[in-house]
Amino acid sequence: IPGPSLSSVIGPSPAAAATAANAATAPTANVPAGPLPRGIGEKEIRFGIAAPFSGSARELGRQMKLGIETAFNRINDAGGVDGRMLKLHAADDGYEPSRTAEAMKQLYEKDQVFGIVGNVGTPTAAVAVPYALERRMLFFGAFTGANILRNDPPDRYVFNYRASYAEETDAVVRYLVKIRRLQPRQIAVFAQQDSYGDAGFAGVAKAFRSMGVNDGAIVRLNYSRNTVDVDDAINQLKLAKPPIKAVVMVATYRAAARFIEKTRDLYPGMIYSNVSFVGSTALAEELKLLGPRYTNGVIVTQVVPAVSGYSSAVLEYKNALAKYFPGEAPDYVSLEGYVAANVLIQGIKRAGPQLDTEKLIDTLETMRNLDLGLGTSLGFGRSEHQASHKIWGTALDESGRYQAIDLE
Repeated sequence: IPGPSLSSVIGPSPAAAATAANAATAPTANVPAGPLPRGIGEKEIRFGIAAPFSGSARELGRQMKLGIETAFNRINDAGGVDGRMLKLHAADDGYEPSRTAEAMKQLYEKDQVFGIVGNVGTPTAAVAVPYALERRMLFFGAFTGANILRNDPPDRYVFNYRASYAEETDAVVRYLVKIRRLQPRQIAVFAQQDSYGDAGFAGVAKAFRSMGVNDGAIVRLNYSRNTVDVDDAINQLKLAKPPIKAVVMVATYRAAARFIEKTRDLYPGMIYSNVSFVGSTALAEELKLLGPRYTNGVIVTQVVPAVSGYSSAVLEYKNALAKYFPGEAPDYVSLEGYVAANVLIQGIKRAGPQLDTEKLIDTLETMRNLDLGLGTSLGFGRSEHQASHKIWGTALDESGRYQAIDLE
């Protein structure tokens, strides 16, 4: 499939546009047959996001939305895609699956969106994905690395940008064993007690098995979603024999910070590692309030490059964020939203003006070797609905800033 021509990206020249306008008023104009698909107007394409905009994970929803809107604003300022502006409608599910169906219904029935982009969470996706599939609606770039969005072969309507939790936890377990020289039995998992925690735990177990280690004895320390109640987890940690030297955390930022706060003095040498869903910036802010010994050395695996860097892709994001949302600090979650939205935009451009869901999906499935400047090439296929498999390592320093670390 040839890539988009420059003229199709920039849009028609004024002369061509005038010709098209004359043709449109002429009686012989080729009017598209039938009504436009749901969520697509002559001048706009509507997308929806169901995410937490309230509750203890609200920063994840806010940042994801910010990143997507930054990408949408940037393309809209350049004339949109085929003259259509991209709009994002948001619905709050508070990171509670019991509220997700209502949020999805609002987006589908009231806001009449064309597709879903950037939904946040695993337990919520367990509700949202079936809702989208039953309606054959695009479900794109969700902020979760769970396998329920990664069936083999993939669900036709579900596309992911990011690497999976299994890939993140595998990278960090190998790092702990091979580079930090820990015994696997010295590694525990601190996990949310739901399908998100299960997904991360399964990734650690799989990494153990691939190293030829029995995964039956992994210590799992649990806490409940949308709480910061970590006392049971800490009591369990104290009972562990041999003593635990590293904790792989599958949590959100407030619970992760509370766990570190309450265990740092008990285990001064403990290595803490988090998956990207934690909300890196929010975690750093929580830990900075506690002081330098709480931030120093805390690892987060990332599915986007360092926001502190100077790559073309990151600078483009930071410039756009500063332009459209002045005062908002660059953030790993909003960068992920921005990148995911840009992958989607590339698909919409390539699908052309006669857009509908099936045509967009057929187009996405032919997108190979897309270079957005991330240091890894992105792509989809009929059997591959995850654009990236790359993991970046970061760790907080004493000042609460993320520094790149080599995981291999």
